[in-house]
Amino acid sequence: MREPNRVSPVPVRPVAALLLVILTETACASHRVLVPPRLNLAPYGQIGLVTFTAENARGSLHEFATRRFSEYVLAAQTGIEVLELGPADSVLRRTRASELGPAAAQALGGERGVPVVFFGHLKVSNVKPSGGLVGLTLPHVEATVSAELSVELLSTKSGGTLWRSSATASEKVGGLSLVGGEPIFSAKDPNNAYGQLVNRLVYAVTYDLRSTWVKQ
Repeated sequence: MREPNRVSPVPVRPVAALLLVILTETACASHRVLVPPRLNLAPYGQIGLVTFTAENARGSLHEFATRRFSEYVLAAQTGIEVLELGPADSVLRRTRASELGPAAAQALGGERGVPVVFFGHLKVSNVKPSGGLVGLTLPHVEATVSAELSVELLSTKSGGTLWRSSATASEKVGGLSLVGGEPIFSAKDPNNAYGQLVNRLVYAVTYDLRSTWVKQ
């Protein structure tokens, strides 16, 4: 007896396989939604920013961190403008406040008309040079630096704290000097010298200001 013809399975064509992958990825992507930032600055419009203060360090590190923080904030949200209010010592003299707190925030509101203001503090610790120390000064040394950045947003109407965030990071940096054991950050190119350290700190503290994709 003659056996019936066997039908071979039809191979999946490359185009069909690619289409299947695309459809699968599209289905997965459809379950991801964009969540708005926890801290929405748009209702305030204009945001005050005082240059961050520094502890256990001198030079330009805190100024560089302030500029980078402003860039991250403006990139994260639209419909706002950041008004730079100057260094802390100048702000304290103008507002006759003893510290960057509620009284200073309220005085800045009356002086510059901003509804909210950012204060920040950068604390440096555990500076470990890569090379030996020559005398009291070793210019342009490389070192592993640990730093903590704390930022808070205050209402200039009530002086109350609306938001607070902090982050720590350790990185090898360059372009600094050690004078009497105190680091002085004064690189000609701060971004190249200690940009990675600052980027990590600022990226972490601004998390609440960014929209994020989540799966549902």
